[in-house]
Order: sequence, then structure tokens, then C-alpha cells
Amino acid sequence: MELARNSTEALDLWRRVTVSTVRSDAPDLTARQMAVLMTVRLQPAPHTVRGLAGALNVGKPAITRALDTLSKLGFVQRRRDPKDGRNVFVEGTEKGDAFLDQLGQTIVSGESVQQAPPRQVFGLAS
Repeated sequence: MELARNSTEALDLWRRVTVSTVRSDAPDLTARQMAVLMTVRLQPAPHTVRGLAGALNVGKPAITRALDTLSKLGFVQRRRDPKDGRNVFVEGTEKGDAFLDQLGQTIVSGESVQQAPPRQVFGLAS
């Protein structure tokens, strides 16, 4: 994997990956939804709405809206704390992991993802 040598290269890589996601049938997540999903996946558990709000420096309602969308997509799930039913934990799912794995592979590959058939980039080809 070759890292971008300057900010222009880094931005162009991000642009190509973003264009690929927009052109594919993969969900078009907002920056906030992507940040929540990646935080749940990459940071140590447990995750709560309050903890995610603090980590991302946004309000709890914003996290709740992002989690609502991610839950509908099957990328995260909420689970009540068996010790304290008032607490709700947020966990990643296999579907969410697969989405992020494919995104990570797209970034690592360094290929011109914009030239790949859109459905192939995210493993959606029939």
C-alpha cells in the first residue's frame, strides 16, 4: 500500500472512493453515519449513545438519528444492558463489517476505483 504523498493525492483518493460509493448500489452514508459506523467497528466496546456523542462531539439526538439509519440498513444493532435495562449498547453487525471491509479494501487497493464497474467496487455485481 502506497500512502498519499501530499494532501492533493489524499483528497483525490478520498474523491475516487467517494465517487465509487455514490455510483454503486451501496448505501450513500453521510459523514456522520460513516463516523458512527467506523467508531463502533474500530474503537473498543461497549458503545452507548452518550459515549458516541462524546467521542464525536455531537448531540445525542444526532447520534440517535444516525443509529436509526444504520439500524435500518442492518449495519448496527442496539441491545439493552442485561444488568441495567436503562442502558442501550450499540454493536456492529456482520453486514456492517462487510460494508466497511469492502470500503477498506477499496482504499487499500489504490486502484483507480472510478474506472471499475460501479457494482463490482462494493461486491454488488450479480
